[in-house]
Amino acid sequence: MKIDFTKNKDGLVPAIIQDATTKNVLMLGYMNEEAYSITINTQKVTFYSRTKQRLWTKGEESGNFLNLVNIKNDCDNDTLLVQVDPSGPTCHKGSDTCWNEENKQQFGFLSTLEEIIRDRKENQDNSKSYVASLFRSGINKVAQKVGEEAVEVVIEAKDENEDLFLNESADLLFHYLILLQAKDYKLNDIVKVLEQRH
Repeated sequence: MKIDFTKNKDGLVPAIIQDATTKNVLMLGYMNEEAYSITINTQKVTFYSRTKQRLWTKGEESGNFLNLVNIKNDCDNDTLLVQVDPSGPTCHKGSDTCWNEENKQQFGFLSTLEEIIRDRKENQDNSKSYVASLFRSGINKVAQKVGEEAVEVVIEAKDENEDLFLNESADLLFHYLILLQAKDYKLNDIVKVLEQRH
């Protein structure tokens, strides 16, 4: 990999640190050629500190190392994307990220939908929504709906109507997310099982 350490007078390139699993950005640091070389050799992310004016390995004092998974170079060869497996909080203030955010798995709109379902579950007595009514009906009704939607997906998979197949698939996934929360689980719990199997 060719990295252009000469673009800046100080010989530093930005290194964006990303959790290899959650894909969340954890921090931004800077590397010079020596820091990059040490990172590759030790598999522990090492930076050049502009304030300390020296090399430092993240976690050398706290023990919260950034274990190297992968490094990618950008199209201009002057910015690194460093994917890591963090062994603890990344920020020196004790938070998961330097933006004081929790480093949890996100699934785009599905995570938003999970939060809506969670809200309906917690406020089911005060809501007239369909989801709240399912929770009020109990686990048997929720499980039954998942079964019904699964059968409908199978039926539509055998036909040629792609629109119906996609809509029934959406219904199945939606009701499955409700079932997970009825059992006090979330999509991330299923992902963990799949990762263990992989």
